[in-house]
Amino acid sequence: MVQGTSVRSVALSALPGSLWRAAFARPGDGGEPPGHEPYESYGPPDRELHKSYGPPGPESYEPYESYGPGDPDDPFPADVLRALPPGFAARVVARSGERAGGVVWPAAPDDGGCFPDEDGWIYVSNCALPLLGGVTALRFAPDGTLRGGYRILSGADRCGPGAATPWHTWISGERTPYGRVFECDPYGRRAPMPRLGMGLFTHAGVACDPDRGVVYLTEGEPDGCLYRFRPDDRGDLTTGVLEVLAGDPGEESVTWERVPIPALPDHVPHYVPLREQVRGARRFAGGGDCHFSDGLMRFVTEGDGRVWAYDAARECLTVLHETAGTPGGCADGGFTLVAGDRAAPFLRVTGGWAVTGPAMSPDGDRLYFSCRPSRSGRPAPAVVTVEVRGPFHDLFRA
Repeated sequence: MVQGTSVRSVALSALPGSLWRAAFARPGDGGEPPGHEPYESYGPPDRELHKSYGPPGPESYEPYESYGPGDPDDPFPADVLRALPPGFAARVVARSGERAGGVVWPAAPDDGGCFPDEDGWIYVSNCALPLLGGVTALRFAPDGTLRGGYRILSGADRCGPGAATPWHTWISGERTPYGRVFECDPYGRRAPMPRLGMGLFTHAGVACDPDRGVVYLTEGEPDGCLYRFRPDDRGDLTTGVLEVLAGDPGEESVTWERVPIPALPDHVPHYVPLREQVRGARRFAGGGDCHFSDGLMRFVTEGDGRVWAYDAARECLTVLHETAGTPGGCADGGFTLVAGDRAAPFLRVTGGWAVTGPAMSPDGDRLYFSCRPSRSGRPAPAVVTVEVRGPFHDLFRA
């Protein structure tokens, strides 16, 4: 188990577009965020708000110039941000293929998370490249200066889904048919560890239950399953039990059945894929993003556009919404901030950009995410990783 040097509890996080409508919906309540509507477009903000803040970084880091929305000199954020509320500022902290803090930032950033780090914080991002995937970290000082960058996982395959654990490690899953799960140290002190007991399959989403120490995993197959991993010791994913959700379609009451051999290689005689080992495993139309909060594990099924909710205490499953939009914020172009039992749609994206890896800094005053440009653009602008700074907690004051 890896622990940070300090812990600051801030109940403020960001959900991707595919989950925002169900951010804090209870089964049967309609699912709209309470008391908030999406922000409308504002006029051009004061350019003073969009100047880069904080002293320049170390010599190994060339700080990127900050641009305000509507600046014609750079595709970000003119084509990316539809509107930022007054008082918020944005800057690029890394561009794919270029060095940031001494490390080359990955070309396909995906899920991301933040961790406390003494007086600063760390942002980690998965890389979804085939065979060259992994996880890269950026370390920030209290004023936002980039202190450095480093890899915490290399040589993995299509690392897309990820989640921060309550004990301050990062779980990264491979989105391949026999994909592994790695537990990584965001502080870079310990080597990443494959957690084969969590199953070899096409990982699509990961979510942690902080109260029970359970990890939920969705499967990115047209008829994918839903799994949960119960570690033998809370906070230690070395050993445990992998279970698959079972039950009849349409039934709220579900059961969990143990997967006999979670890490069976495909080359052994009489090979039986993990997803076929339990008769009666419930099938879903392509698993996607998932998130755990307020006692519910919500996940998206991409094939039918549904958002589901699994109640961990009652062990029942319901459909929250029939239409989820495109996972990761690609279609509805944004994500929602959540705090306690409240949710506030925050950002809309235009120009065909896809948003990935939203995560809040531990103090809740900075939001990080990556933006991938539309594939139709010629020439395509670079993928960028962005920091938005502002009074996020004020969005929840009514």
